[in-house]
Amino acid sequence: MPVRGMLEAVKSVGIWVRVSTEDQALGDSPEHHEKRARAYAEAKTWEVVELYRLDGVSGKSVAGHPEAQRMLADIRSGRIEALVFSKLARLARNTKELLEFAEIFRQCGADLVSLQEAIDTSSPAGRLFFTMIAAMAQWEREEIAERVSASIPIRAKLGKPLGGAAPFGYRWVDKQLRPDPDEGPVRALIYDLFIEHRRKKTVARLLNERGYRTRNGSRFSDTTVDRLLRDETAKGRHRANYTYTADRTKNWSLKPQSEWVYTDVEALIGEPLWERANAILRDQRASQTRQTRKTAHLFAGFAFCACGQKMYVWSNSPKYVCSQCRNKIPIADLETVYREQLRSFLVSPSDIAAHRAAAQEAGRERERLIVAGEAELKRIARTEDELFDLYSAGSVTKDDFGRRHAPLSERRRRLEDELPKLQAEVDVLRINLLSQEEALHEARDLYDRWTTLSEEEKRQLVEAITQRIVVGSEEVEIVLMELPSRNEGGRATRAQGFMAATSCTRAG
Repeated sequence: MPVRGMLEAVKSVGIWVRVSTEDQALGDSPEHHEKRARAYAEAKTWEVVELYRLDGVSGKSVAGHPEAQRMLADIRSGRIEALVFSKLARLARNTKELLEFAEIFRQCGADLVSLQEAIDTSSPAGRLFFTMIAAMAQWEREEIAERVSASIPIRAKLGKPLGGAAPFGYRWVDKQLRPDPDEGPVRALIYDLFIEHRRKKTVARLLNERGYRTRNGSRFSDTTVDRLLRDETAKGRHRANYTYTADRTKNWSLKPQSEWVYTDVEALIGEPLWERANAILRDQRASQTRQTRKTAHLFAGFAFCACGQKMYVWSNSPKYVCSQCRNKIPIADLETVYREQLRSFLVSPSDIAAHRAAAQEAGRERERLIVAGEAELKRIARTEDELFDLYSAGSVTKDDFGRRHAPLSERRRRLEDELPKLQAEVDVLRINLLSQEEALHEARDLYDRWTTLSEEEKRQLVEAITQRIVVGSEEVEIVLMELPSRNEGGRATRAQGFMAATSCTRAG
């Protein structure tokens, strides 16, 4: 997670506007949705770089639309970092497509902002949406996977292909594994060379020098040689149904051995030769010194010296140290300071209550203005219709019609501009309040559970809520989150970092 300063870098966002023909007939204007989204982005100081408009398009299926494809391409390339739209139904009414869109955004590290549902996944509260979507997608995948996996053991026991490629040295013939006339001799040669030289790198080098290549045309490596030596297929015992992946990635895991299925196939080498080669491998592995995993310190990447340099924990050192000015702080002291800061996360309870009350009242005030503005728009529409009827009937002259209609048209235009802005201010207030509630809950819970968490869990939480830790000569400044500030008019302005300074005893 990158370390951020007091203000976030400007986020490049896109606006998604989809209004069906039926909605437009009912007076639902695409321009209104666009203005509301732009006003929200402006309130968050985001830069709108793209607009995706799907006028008159049904929400039953939008994934194949050129604008949807352009939007997804921009998300994947990083051109836009978030997509703002008025409500989820405008993005997709098809649940499957909504799940797919959300998963793409999550994988690309981009945010979804649905104003009507107060979902902004760049905020603590909004991130819950991705969790819910992921759970729904997981359930759908598991339903499909259960049906598919039920047939896998049966197919494996019958020696049928399960969709994977045949092992090197073999090929599928009439859905049965048969030795490959070209690869089979090379596979057998690997065992002979290894028993002779007892080094996998040497075997790979000799194979490459003789012009042999893997199935995809690559040069042999020691890891490829190791894998082929251990595979029991060469001695006539093919293993299947022994791995699985939960997310269709390359992160495979082994199934319990009770689920593995072995089938007999034609051997490329004798079993004694296979056992001899693998005995050498076992002896070599047992003699190798196991390397210790490098320690990932809790605040690595977040701890900075007051001089601006990052602070690191050197080998066998109990402290974070600045290599430039030699400023240092014990590891245990910094963790204690951090945990204590969780207790006073954000501001005092009284300040929180006052801030919430002010924000809620500001929201209600704007909602009253929205209701009044919408009512006035309806009155203007009725007056314009009446005026047009009078003009059509010849009861008013052209000049009189223009004189009466001009102020009505100007007032309607101003209201059509102002109402989306007011609605965006309400959206910002609602989302900020939800985010603060979630952040407060998380902070209090973290403080209580801190000592029970594993180092990995602590690190994940630090990455989730920490922006920067600055270690000075007398105090430690911890930027845990961003608080929305309010100007005199009550509007939400650019979020300012809330810095908590805590003194700690310096060791060494």
